[in-house]
Amino acid sequence: MKRSILFILLLSVLLAGLFLANLLYGSADIPFDAVWAVLTGDDTVRESWRFIIMNSRLPQALTALLAGGSLAVSGMMLQTAFRNPLADPSVFGISSGAALGAAVVILLMGGGLSATVFSFSGMAAVLVAALAGAMGITAVIFFFSLFVRSNVMLLIIGIMIGYLSSSVISLLNFFATQDGVKSYVIWGMGNFGDVSLGTMPVFAALLLAGLTASVFLIKPLDALLLGDRYAENLGYNIPMIRNSLLVITGVLTAVVTSFCGPVSFIGLAVPHIARMIMHTDRHIVLMPFTILTGAAVAMLCNLVSVMPSGNGIIPLNAITPIIGAPVVIYVILRKR
Repeated sequence: MKRSILFILLLSVLLAGLFLANLLYGSADIPFDAVWAVLTGDDTVRESWRFIIMNSRLPQALTALLAGGSLAVSGMMLQTAFRNPLADPSVFGISSGAALGAAVVILLMGGGLSATVFSFSGMAAVLVAALAGAMGITAVIFFFSLFVRSNVMLLIIGIMIGYLSSSVISLLNFFATQDGVKSYVIWGMGNFGDVSLGTMPVFAALLLAGLTASVFLIKPLDALLLGDRYAENLGYNIPMIRNSLLVITGVLTAVVTSFCGPVSFIGLAVPHIARMIMHTDRHIVLMPFTILTGAAVAMLCNLVSVMPSGNGIIPLNAITPIIGAPVVIYVILRKR
């Protein structure tokens, strides 16, 4: 237990260092004392520096922190519940549902979304549609889970739903305009920079609520490690645990994907990184470490995505596979 606490403390220090690096590093050189002055409310700092930190770097770092932890814990819970090392939110089609919602707005409706009362345009329309698409797929998976008892069959249903969503997206891309296809491709590359300080309270509140709810599944997840029959003998309702887990991971993935795009590999690879470091499957240790590791990996990827020459930002999904793919390959070779 002391070893686990030590690793969590060390990772927390690393996390703080990465958060500071995200504030300091970028296309514009801003000294540490200026960053500190902006964060403490000093009005004497250059206005351009204040704008860069408060409207770009700080929201981006907070978004990476919350999104990375949320995707990582979602992948960990799905891998435990379905006893599949390759399970993650994208396998169940939740990310594809968000992508489908965004595709409908960008490719079919020209970037706008309107109803009888509400009307959205631009990024707000994409966010609303992506969130609706992800939650819609989550609702479909939840519906099937009510009468499908087998975890393997439910996993296959999720994969098939993801394929159906991808098929519709392909058709929308075929009939869309050139500008629409370009906008959708850019959204699909992933980006932690689309959450402003104005929308941060909503983004953070939804993810923190999901992370808090996941903590209540620590003991049921430990019981599931020993098999469904053992968990049932302990008095756990397996369908209720599975459905609760699907709702929590669905909400976490839907919020992250709608705001940041379909971020790949964090939910799949980070839980394995946490298990390899901690050498345990006990979720009271593994869950906080996975959340912290996911946040650290996401902030590292966000830091790497800022090109040093100031020529722009490297797409997030061009970086996450470099970290995630070797981990997944190692897990497959080790388990054969």
